Amino acid sequence: MLEIERMADWLAIVASLLGGGAAAGAAFYIVGRRVQRGAAEAAARAAAGESARLLEEARQRMVLAAKEELRAREAWDEDVARRRREIDRREQGLEERVAALEERERALAATELEARARLERIAGLTAQEAKQELLRRLEDEARGEAAALARDLKEQAKRNADKEAQKILALAIQRLAAEHTAESTVSAVALPSDEMKGRIIGREGRNIRAFEAATGVDVIIDDTPDTVVVSCFDPVRREVGRLALERLITDGRIHPGRIEEVVDKARGEVDASIVEAGEQAIYETGIKGMHPELVKLVGRMKYRTSYGQNILDHSKEVAWLAGIMAAELKLDAQLAKRGALLHDIGKVLTHEHDGTHVQLGVEVATKYGEHPVVVNCIAAHHDDVAHESPVSVIVQAADAVSGSRPGARREAFETYVKRLTQLEQLAGGFPGVEKVFAIQAGREVRVVVTPTAIDDGKAGELSEQIARKIERELQYPGQIKVVVIRETRAVDFAR
Repeated sequence: MLEIERMADWLAIVASLLGGGAAAGAAFYIVGRRVQRGAAEAAARAAAGESARLLEEARQRMVLAAKEELRAREAWDEDVARRRREIDRREQGLEERVAALEERERALAATELEARARLERIAGLTAQEAKQELLRRLEDEARGEAAALARDLKEQAKRNADKEAQKILALAIQRLAAEHTAESTVSAVALPSDEMKGRIIGREGRNIRAFEAATGVDVIIDDTPDTVVVSCFDPVRREVGRLALERLITDGRIHPGRIEEVVDKARGEVDASIVEAGEQAIYETGIKGMHPELVKLVGRMKYRTSYGQNILDHSKEVAWLAGIMAAELKLDAQLAKRGALLHDIGKVLTHEHDGTHVQLGVEVATKYGEHPVVVNCIAAHHDDVAHESPVSVIVQAADAVSGSRPGARREAFETYVKRLTQLEQLAGGFPGVEKVFAIQAGREVRVVVTPTAIDDGKAGELSEQIARKIERELQYPGQIKVVVIRETRAVDFAR
């Protein structure tokens, strides 16, 4: 459009130059303005066409967008309808399933009622009676489980029993130490008259002081008529003191010089009797080649007791039993007898050295070159270590047999029989018990029960109850094993 205006202006100029007159200039001017107007109209028409085209394009885009939105809405509506149909279908399926379950429950309830009625007809029991029977069975099962739990707890207690056992032993020692000491550490010496007590004491007590210094024992002179007590933990020194005091009383000459002379002679006699006793034990048991120091220790067992049983006699008895058993089993009888004779050798050393009699016995046997099997017999006879050979097992068995023999330990025969009777009566007082046998010198009680009255679970409970009652009501050495036996026998006859 600018070009057209410029062209009109140039035409006007040219006309004025060419014509030189005002009319020509006016004509050219008019023509130029018309041209300019035409050009302006053409531009307006072009702009209007462009605007119309743009409007048409915008309208078409809006139509396309509306169509897209319409299609999207239709798709959304179709998806919503599809999901709604799916939900309706599932709801219908759930309703059908619930109805089926309700129908099944009704059928089960009817079946249960029918089955209960059938069971009542077959068993001849009402529902209440069946309930009581079920409760009884549940109670029996609970008792069985309780018995099993009790056994498990007992096993656990055994694993942790060392500390409790030490406590119990300490309490027992505290209760019985005084009584045991009074019985096992004194020797009584009879006097011809009470006047002898003054002579034993001497002027200002010089005789009794000299005697106690020479022997290492305590002489107790009290109001007991015609008796003086010699007290000492060492049994050999106590024996020397007893023998020397008896010699002095028989001789009648009691003064410090004479006391030393008599004590020396008594000590020599006791030492000689120790060696003689050891050699006699070696000879009686048929053992050969034992070290002289071990022979002396064997002889010293003559003056040592355990539970009132003389250790030398006990050891010889164990040696004879072990030798017999070893011979029957085709084992080395010599090793068995050596191990048996020496199994308690450490007890004669417990007054002089620290340690248990097992430890001391192992040390002295090793020191004097005893066979390893013999050393193991000493070490294992109380299960402190494992048995390394059948010989050590035999020695332990022979030791148990000798110790459990009626009358072997300090116990009057009447007391022994009375304790056995009490054991049998006590165990027989429980319901369900058929027979009771006290065996192993009262160390074991076997209780035979009626199998219909006592089941396996109640058997363990019964053994526990019997053991606790024995602990409460009886006095006994060591421990008593309670064995409950439940036996079921099926008997028939072939005719």
